[in-house]
Amino acid sequence: MANGMATYTGTALEMPGSSELARVRSRTTHVSPRVDGLEVTVFEVPTDQPESDGTLEWDSTTIILVEAFNGREKGLGYTYGDPAVATLIESKLAEIVRGADAMRPPTTWVEMRRELRNAGQPGAGAMAVSAVDVALWDLKARLLGLSLADTLPRFRDSVPIYGSGGFTSYDAARLREQARAWVSAGMRSVKIKVGREPEIDPERIKLVREVVGPNVELMVDANGAYQSVAEALQHAERFHELDVVWLEEPLPNDDPGGLAVLRRERPAGIEIAAGEYNWSLHDAERLLADGAVDVLQSDVTRCGGLTELLRIDGLCRAHGVPFSAHCAPAI
Repeated sequence: MANGMATYTGTALEMPGSSELARVRSRTTHVSPRVDGLEVTVFEVPTDQPESDGTLEWDSTTIILVEAFNGREKGLGYTYGDPAVATLIESKLAEIVRGADAMRPPTTWVEMRRELRNAGQPGAGAMAVSAVDVALWDLKARLLGLSLADTLPRFRDSVPIYGSGGFTSYDAARLREQARAWVSAGMRSVKIKVGREPEIDPERIKLVREVVGPNVELMVDANGAYQSVAEALQHAERFHELDVVWLEEPLPNDDPGGLAVLRRERPAGIEIAAGEYNWSLHDAERLLADGAVDVLQSDVTRCGGLTELLRIDGLCRAHGVPFSAHCAPAI
């Protein structure tokens, strides 16, 4: 179709009939729906018991919920962070979004990032943009009458998942209960937290292995608990002996050089994963360019939303590194 006026079939030129022409003109003169505004709500959700990993302890999770709406539909987005993220959305981003083209979330993404130049684009800024961007994509999907997956470039009908938890605050009984539930749900990979008390981690890993059996992949997450490459390598070697296949965030995320050294020297068969605290594709590129990871992670609620997540996936494909979306599986 050229300029919405003609259709080519073989070598013959056919003009659309009157009804088809009316449909084409209607489509080409359609005005995109606009975003009327945002609603932002903060929820604090208590955990059923205190939780901890290698570097933090908590007893609740704060969720910043964003709803982007127009007269027909409402899109949902969210992030995890301090209530100050909600304040940032209301003070810096709400006016940017109001009146924006609901069919073009990436255009609004650019405007939001520009607005945060002086307020700070990483950290709370990135989480704010993430929540709003997801809400805008969801609004677009709803306006089109599609699932979000089909609005984005869907590649497959399903993806593998793994059970994640095994907090360091769990006693043996709770750890065993959670591992058993994962296997009962059909998961073939499970991941537990390590690093708070390294001396007891081997026993915790053995306990989980006993529950899940020999045919389930066992993964561990240190959340940046190890303070040197030498310390991380020592634990990686011990984990390898215990048939662990994935070591996540062994070092702080802002040390791609250290991660790269660890990846070169780690035992064969254990993959180094990191990237959940990437604030943008530039952070992801540093990890990939340095050869710091076997698997790159990014969190859609932190990295800049779906607009940036798709770009990070492209970087992973260019580098030939598998990509694993961190957290927010509902999105």
